[in-house]
Amino acid sequence: MQHNIFATIRSLNMMDGCKGPQVYAFNPSGKATTNGYGGGGGGGSAGEKFLQHLQERVNSVRSKSNRHYQDLQPKGNVKSAVLAEALASYGLPQTDFIEPQIECYLKSVNFVETLADVYRRMDSCPQFEISRMYLEQCAIFRGLSDPKLFKKCLKSARKQAVDVHSKVVLSAWLRFDRREDELLGVSAMDCCGRSIECPKSSLVPGYNPESATDPCTCHQKPIQDDDTEDFAGDEECSTSITHGHEDDYDMSFCIGDDEVRCRRFNMASLSRPFEAMLYDGFVESRREKINFSQNGISAKGMKAAETFSRTRSMESFDPDTVLELLSLANKFCCNEMKFSCDAYLASLVSDMDSAMLLIEYGLEATAYVLVAACLQVILRELPNSMHNPNVSRLFCSSEGKDRLSSAGHASFLLYYFLAQSAMEEDMKSNTTVMLLERLGELSSVGWQKQLAFHQLGCVMLERKEYKDAQRCFEAAVEAGHVYSLAGIARANYKRGHVYKAYKLMNSIISDYTPSGWMYQERSLYCHGNEKMMDLSTATELDPTLSYPYKYRAVSMVEENRIDAAISEINKVIGFKISPDCLELRAWFLIALEDYEGALRDVRALLTLDPQYVMFHGKLKGDKLVELLRHTVQQHSQADCWMQLYDRWSSVDDIGSLAVVRHMLANDPGKSLLLFRQSLLLLRLNSHRAAMRSLREARNQATSEHERLVYEGWILYDTGYREEAISKAEESISIQRSFEAYFLKAYVLSETHSDSEASLYVIKLLEEALRCPSDGLRKGQALSNLASIYVDVGNLDNAIDCYMNALNIKHTRAHQGLARVYHLKNQRKSAYDEMTKLIEKASYNASAYEKRSEYCDREMAKNDLRMATKLDPLRTYPYRYRAAVLMDDHKESEAISELTKVIAFKPDIHLLHLRAAFHDSMSEPTSTIRDCEAALCLDSNHADTLELYSKARQRSNEQQST
Repeated sequence: MQHNIFATIRSLNMMDGCKGPQVYAFNPSGKATTNGYGGGGGGGSAGEKFLQHLQERVNSVRSKSNRHYQDLQPKGNVKSAVLAEALASYGLPQTDFIEPQIECYLKSVNFVETLADVYRRMDSCPQFEISRMYLEQCAIFRGLSDPKLFKKCLKSARKQAVDVHSKVVLSAWLRFDRREDELLGVSAMDCCGRSIECPKSSLVPGYNPESATDPCTCHQKPIQDDDTEDFAGDEECSTSITHGHEDDYDMSFCIGDDEVRCRRFNMASLSRPFEAMLYDGFVESRREKINFSQNGISAKGMKAAETFSRTRSMESFDPDTVLELLSLANKFCCNEMKFSCDAYLASLVSDMDSAMLLIEYGLEATAYVLVAACLQVILRELPNSMHNPNVSRLFCSSEGKDRLSSAGHASFLLYYFLAQSAMEEDMKSNTTVMLLERLGELSSVGWQKQLAFHQLGCVMLERKEYKDAQRCFEAAVEAGHVYSLAGIARANYKRGHVYKAYKLMNSIISDYTPSGWMYQERSLYCHGNEKMMDLSTATELDPTLSYPYKYRAVSMVEENRIDAAISEINKVIGFKISPDCLELRAWFLIALEDYEGALRDVRALLTLDPQYVMFHGKLKGDKLVELLRHTVQQHSQADCWMQLYDRWSSVDDIGSLAVVRHMLANDPGKSLLLFRQSLLLLRLNSHRAAMRSLREARNQATSEHERLVYEGWILYDTGYREEAISKAEESISIQRSFEAYFLKAYVLSETHSDSEASLYVIKLLEEALRCPSDGLRKGQALSNLASIYVDVGNLDNAIDCYMNALNIKHTRAHQGLARVYHLKNQRKSAYDEMTKLIEKASYNASAYEKRSEYCDREMAKNDLRMATKLDPLRTYPYRYRAAVLMDDHKESEAISELTKVIAFKPDIHLLHLRAAFHDSMSEPTSTIRDCEAALCLDSNHADTLELYSKARQRSNEQQST
């Protein structure tokens, strides 16, 4: 019986799914895929029927197995056979169905020159224009892998903002970037404690960048003197004393049967039209009673106007009356009254209901502050607020944009934010298209037009509206965006003009400095050896592009070399984890019947993207997990903890993610596990997914002190370090815990580097270690404590801490221990320690890099070569090799080594080093360019500022002579 089952499994040739036409292989009219394989079809009813059929077969096999073979091993193999047979219906991925996406960001053919140009313009632009320059930087940095650069520029743009509109939009964008809408119990109008994001501070006009990072006054109690009177309670008395008796009135406004007594002088002071009517020779100037019935204001409203003419205050009026006054102020140009009405009504806006009610009045009366207050609520409620049809109509229609413009609130900045929010929500929606069309209409300068038209082209490409996509890309190219030529080529390709697309990419490669994306794009339009050569060149120029690895891997599968395909896709997964690459590997592992490995990868990718749909958009990841789960050994929660220890100690972050995902399936409300998940994702440079897990941990926290810790980490990530420390201290005041002490110690160590602060951090970590926690976290705390001991020169205590960390399987402690041995001049011991880490760690590029510091030059070169092979994004190996070449007087080779990596990873240290090399070669122009590019990334980098100053001085001296 067992032989027959294994024979069945072996007889299933998964490759057959790729060779012939399949029912589920491709459906051009189906729903668009959500993964990276653009040619796949939609799920539809066929997919549902398949799943139902599959589940019935699995249940049938399970019941038969339970009845007849309860004591036999093969029953698991029966399930595997059924799963393999069923998944064969999907077929393995085919090379024809995968293609890279056109990136929807600004992409320069000379990124260094672009950075340098932005820095030069920012350095010389007027003070009030700096915020707009930072917005341009945001657009440039949006496509980079480091999200901190974008956040830093966005915060700087808000800090330098002058007008209320910009403050409102940028503050809301900062909040959106943190996705605070996902935090339970947090209102859109809640203040984070800093003026830069405070809703009230955003409505205050004026340029004051120094105060932007100050604590706001929202939570401060007002200071009252002992002699302060309660004017609100004594208002009537105050009015009668100050403003006299009925005898002071010298005229009346008649409205219907009502007569409103006024002082002519006070009413004339409201505006120039009133002054002209009451004093400048008009008939009304000679009348004591003036008929005002035809001016659209009630007697109550006119009485309020008279009161305002005396008190200059709106405090005693109800909202309906203030709205009447606003209409009157608009009609008779009463600017002071309009401003007061505007401010009063703006203060009433607190939620979506009041915002949607009052924004119509604000737009009708062009009340700038009122509209700003309403916009602020709407923007801080994104993305949910865009589901309101009235909001969508206002922002998406040309008429709505014009109304906003009349009120001073239609800007490129506003629609840039709205468009990005919509693209994240649903890139192919009509809302996204209309917002991008409005963005294009509001574009005024080159980079704005490039961005608007290029993004609209990308959206049209996703919607398969290829003719419109081509037209948008052509507009972006006309505005100066060369990368949009790739979009034109792709649109031509989709319309069947393959040779035209090929010729266009040929011309780009010949006209500009070749980049990896150029060869990657051209590879789509050729075949055979030429295609493989282009993909090889693309990887050589930019090893971070995932498509060449994916294509080569799928090609190997089509040749029935699945092991080689897995090795190929492992190359990119080793340094750049992404759901599409994990899906491919899972697909290959299923073909090899390695269901344990496939389940690991599917669980890991669902951690990155919980909504991911696999197999050309036909099968939800969670359903595949459920099917695969029955083919492997089941584990209890205790078993999972043991597995997590093993994965963690072997530095297998993907394996650890999969185990945590499994544990969360068993205990979904466990905030501790969600927090661990966020730490693993940060280690894998998946920042967005990490913060999503951290927010979920905060929402699921069952105690106040635990919730405060997670809020502290969220604040730390946002850059609010003092607030993060306050959260930790508040948590400790409720209950002493490992995580609260660890958070406080970590943030302090990052903020202060003096010896006194280091000693305090040591005490905090010692307190943390006294609190209950598991070995995984205590190992990290011991390593951090040892690192601080090294900083203060206590090497013996550092060794003890590292050894204790290793005793509880914190494998990364080998690296710290090697550092201590090196400081003790024990290089051989340091080298051996790093060798142990390399042998134990599944992902060990950093270990090779670090070991290179403890050996001779030739061995160091070999280690760094291996580090670059495993992770081409690590910059130290390039800097080391370049420095060695400079020492050997091979200047041009040293420059080339740095230029190679700068092309796909513009890093401030690489740019600074290349600038220093150019300076040593007496090339001031190149030195200045690289310094300016580096300073665009970090304007406060001291070494670069010094080099830049010297290079400019030398250049000026050369020009003067």
